[in-house]
This record gives sequence, C-alpha cells and structure tokens, in this order.
Amino acid sequence: MTSRRKFIKKSSFAASALAVAPSFGFNILTNKHPQEQVLGHGDYRYRLHRNWAKISNVRNPILNCHEMVMDRKGRLIMMGDHTDNNVLIFDKSGKLLDYWGTAYPGGHGMTLSQEGGEDFLFLTDSGWFLDKKGEWVRHNGRVTKTTTDGRVLFDIGHPQTVGIYKEGEHFCPTEVTTGPNGDIYVADGYGQDYIIQYDSKGQYIRHWGGHDNEDKNYNLSNAHGVAMDYRDKDNPYVVCTSRNENTFKFFTLDGKYVKSLHLPNMYVCRPVFSKNNLYAGVCWSAPKGGVFNWKEHTGFVTVIEGDTVVSNPGGTAPVYSKGQLQPSYQLADKPILHGHDVCVDEDENLYICQWNANKTAPLKLERI
Repeated sequence: MTSRRKFIKKSSFAASALAVAPSFGFNILTNKHPQEQVLGHGDYRYRLHRNWAKISNVRNPILNCHEMVMDRKGRLIMMGDHTDNNVLIFDKSGKLLDYWGTAYPGGHGMTLSQEGGEDFLFLTDSGWFLDKKGEWVRHNGRVTKTTTDGRVLFDIGHPQTVGIYKEGEHFCPTEVTTGPNGDIYVADGYGQDYIIQYDSKGQYIRHWGGHDNEDKNYNLSNAHGVAMDYRDKDNPYVVCTSRNENTFKFFTLDGKYVKSLHLPNMYVCRPVFSKNNLYAGVCWSAPKGGVFNWKEHTGFVTVIEGDTVVSNPGGTAPVYSKGQLQPSYQLADKPILHGHDVCVDEDENLYICQWNANKTAPLKLERI
C-alpha cells in the first residue's frame, strides 16, 4: 500500500467517525443503497460513491456508459452511445470538463494510445444501437482514431475491403488495443469474433480467432475485449475476451495461443491491466440455480492478482476449492448492475462504467 493511499485511508476513517448520520444515495426512498457502502474483499475493498459524476441528464444525457480511460493529464474520458455527447471528459472529482461526439450511435470501445508525448483515442462503434422504438438495429461498425478533443485522424474500413470477410458478413467491432510497435488489434466482438491486426497506419497484417478452428484454443465466442498485457516486460501478450466462455485468452503479438484464464460464471468485458493486477467488469453472472439471462441485472467487478481472483466488488467473495475458482454471484442488493468497464487511477481507485443501468453515470469505487 502506498504511503499516499495510507494517508487517504486514515483520513477517510476519521471522516466516517465524525459523521453523525448516514448519507443515502441512489435509492433514498427504500434506503437500499447507503451512499458510502463498502464493497470488495481482502485488501481490495472500496467505498462506493454513486453520485461521483456531476452532470445534468438534460444537458448531457446518457444511455449506456461503455468504457473509460485516463489520459496523461489525469482526465477521465468516457465513451457512451448517446449521440448528443458520445464522449464525456471528467476530472477526478467528477466535474464535467468537456464533451463531444455525435457520430457514434453504437459507441462502445475506447482505448488510449500514447505516441511521442501525445495522447490519442481509438473509438469503436459496434454497429448495434437502439432505435426510437426501442428495438435493436445493426449496421456495419466503425473503428476511428482521434485526438482527445475529437479530431478524426483515420478510420479502419470493413475487413471485406482487404479480403478477409465475405460479402454480407457483419463487422461489429467492440474494442481496440495497440502493441509496443504501434500495431492495432481490433476485436470484432459482435461480428465474426476475429482479432484483426493492422500496422500503425491501418494496413492489414493478419487475423485469428473466429469459430470452428481445429485447435479449439483459438476459438473466440463474443470476443468482446482486447488489451495488451505488459506485466512480463520481455513477453507482452495480446489478451482477448471470450465472454461466452467466461474466459480470457492470451496470445503472442503475432497471434499464437499461450494460455487461458477461466472465470466460472463471469461474463467478463475487456481486461484492464494496472501494475500486477487484471481488472474487469462482469456484465452478467447466472444466479444460483438459475439460467443466464442478458436482460437481468446480475453484474459486478472482479480484481485478479496474477491469475488469482482476490476480490469481487459488488459480488460474492472469490472461493477456490482444490485450486479451482468456484462461481461468483452478484450481491443481493445489486450495488452494481452491469460491470462493463473499469478505469484505475494512480491511487488504485476504480471508476465503473455500466451498460443497461437506467442511464446512470459512472460510479467511483474509492479504495480503502
């Protein structure tokens, strides 16, 4: 624990001791969610701040908060799917600093790329959005590189243009990551489930994943996320989500399978790496004795040290039996509805984006 976080922890406890009455947040009528509810397990426990984001739903409406990154200035940049403001930019107090973006009705993925002392964003429009009738509509998706103030630098076209998709096959990208040499890896998580590798200029190199591979380790089912794992500096990996398998799959930079990390019952979104840890939003978890239903609110967040789950904020404590992780479940009072993404700041606080969460803004989990 850093000395800074030790000081914050002591200050927080002191402030809590001075409080004369509890403060209630989102569901004040039923008192279901105390404003300073503590979530998580072991050394990874967090105070939940529901009203962290200081925005007006009238001026800056939200449908779904999909992903968030932190730039080198410490600003928190969020991608959503409301075309009044696809991108919202906050400071760490939750104050809205800026907003832009009207061209991404299926706004989904956001990845920060740092190049030559400057920050850039890779945005993905998944191609899926709700129309005015409340029905899902699909169009071909989009991958765009922009500056942090929204200036478009280039788009990556439909993979059919380079001969790797057949006519009529949908391209519905959900995530992008960039490699140490600037190569771009696109996860077609709502389309054909390929990971498509391009060079830094958007020129096709190779692809892998998809379905029906002879070696089943290469199969991906809902390749929802992709990220770069630099925890072993000499052997960086491309880590891909196979959400329907409750699994992260690790590959070399040229797409050779290395290993899998299976997380029973967790429908995980993209992997997020910070120091030695992997963090992920869990969009759903099947209830005990029940059947998985994507319409139900069953999500939480998971924290993984190395390959071991150590905390499930918003969910039940991780349990291992004979070295095998057992299923984890959402807490009964549903403090987190759908964990779609996690952003980690330098004090190891977490900012949680939620999908299908009643149009709510991101949550903050303050580490204690």
